[in-house]
Amino acid sequence: MLPERTGYIVWVKDMKAAKNLERFGTVHYMSRKLHYVVLYTNSERAEEALKQLNKLSYVRKVERSFRNEIRTEYSKDIEDKTRFYSL
Repeated sequence: MLPERTGYIVWVKDMKAAKNLERFGTVHYMSRKLHYVVLYTNSERAEEALKQLNKLSYVRKVERSFRNEIRTEYSKDIEDKTRFYSL
């Protein structure tokens, strides 16, 4: 079973130093143009990692990702109206 993961968007000042963020979890994406890193950590260590991330000198801001809270299961309660607008 896969562990529960928490995502963070970490805004950084220096992209070279941002490579050190791998010790906190899995680095999913690094934007060199906008200077941010998408980082996933285990939920058990999330609060501890957040405190350590905020202490780093090259980190500007840390935002939590709400991707795992978005609903991904959909129901077909509403009738599909696209068939009425066909050519």
